[in-house]
Amino acid sequence: MIPRLVVASKNPDKIAEIEDVLREVGLAGEIVQGLDWPDVEETEDTLEENALLKARAVAEAVGLPALADDTGLEVGSLGGLPGVRTARFAGPGASYRDNVELLLETLNGVDDRRAQFRTAVALVMPDGSEIVAEGVLDGVITESPRGGGGFGYDPVFEVEDRTLSEMGVAQKNTLSHRARALRALAEALGIER
Repeated sequence: MIPRLVVASKNPDKIAEIEDVLREVGLAGEIVQGLDWPDVEETEDTLEENALLKARAVAEAVGLPALADDTGLEVGSLGGLPGVRTARFAGPGASYRDNVELLLETLNGVDDRRAQFRTAVALVMPDGSEIVAEGVLDGVITESPRGGGGFGYDPVFEVEDRTLSEMGVAQKNTLSHRARALRALAEALGIER
C-alpha cells in the first residue's frame, strides 16, 4: 500500500471514480486532496505517454506519489478513433454532450458499432520510479444515449445490454476499463485484497 497518494486529475468525475476503486483495491492509505498544480496539457501520441506526462508533472509539483490516467474510446469501424483524442473529439473545450453527439453523428448508418474503452494508468513516485498498467472494456456504441449516471461516453457505451450510464456506480466499478487498469496496477505492485 502506498501511504499517501494524489490523483493527478482536475476532472471531478474521474477523480471520484478513481478514488472509489483505489479504496476498494487498497492501493492507497490516504488519497490527498486539495493540492494544486499547473495544468498539464495532453500532448503525447499514446494514452500511456499522456498518463505518464501528467503523473510526472504532478509528482514533481507536489512531492507525493501521483497517479494519472488517460482513457481512449476506440471504435473499430472508425479506425480506432477517437482514441487518444477522446476527451477533445469535438474540439478543444467540448462538453461530454458535444463529444457524444459528434460520435453518434459520425456513426450514423454504420452497422459495425463495436468499440473498446482503453485506460492507461501511470504511477510516478517522487524518486522517479514509474509503473504503467492498462485496462480494456469491450462494448458497443448505441444509437442514442441511455441512462442518467456516469460521465463522458458512458450513455452510449453498452456492455451486457446496458450502457455504463444505466449501471450503478458499484456495478460500473466492478467491470470498467479504469477499474481494470487500477486493479492491474495494484497487482503489479503486489497489492492484493
